[in-house]
Amino acid sequence: MGRHLYWLSDAEWGRIEPYLPTGRRGAHRVDDWRVISGIVHMLKTGARWRDCPADYGP
Repeated sequence: MGRHLYWLSDAEWGRIEPYLPTGRRGAHRVDDWRVISGIVHMLKTGARWRDCPADYGP
């Protein structure tokens, strides 16, 4: 069975990126593109958060 992961396209990311924080306040920032793609994937599949594929990070 193949893995069907969701990744934001360059156009989708271009629309979202201006709204993300750019400062260094708060927690250490990770790869926002990977994290947001993982969130969208989980919302689309309806899976449990603990079952999130490792490709999207912890």
